[in-house]
Amino acid sequence: MAETTYVISVAAELAGMHPQTLRQYDRLGLVTPRRTRGRGRRYTQRDITILRRVQYMSQEEGINLEGIRRILELEARVERAEQMLRQVAEAEAARARSRHRVFAADASGHIYETATGRPVRMNYRLLPAAPSPTDVV
Repeated sequence: MAETTYVISVAAELAGMHPQTLRQYDRLGLVTPRRTRGRGRRYTQRDITILRRVQYMSQEEGINLEGIRRILELEARVERAEQMLRQVAEAEAARARSRHRVFAADASGHIYETATGRPVRMNYRLLPAAPSPTDVV
């Protein structure tokens, strides 16, 4: 299912701003909307949330636009680092699980996984002996 996107006029209304403000924020790199083939801006709900945050930091906190840009950049870097850490932790967990796997082979040579820590019970049957050189005629 595709994510809903909004044209600049709708996004501006949802964010409580003038469309020109959204264009300015795009030029400054505060919010980078997706583009259509014709280069029209398309804003996601996430973009609108960021626009509202920018407006709050600017109007309520008195932070200038360069400061806001830097805050958003640092937050994005932290988010990427946290995502990488999650991926590393998942890979380590998968590696730890695979380290504790136990395999066995039956008399026919089929290999299968057994439950960890359980003894493997197998019915051994004698394989035919290899022919000796004296048996060859």
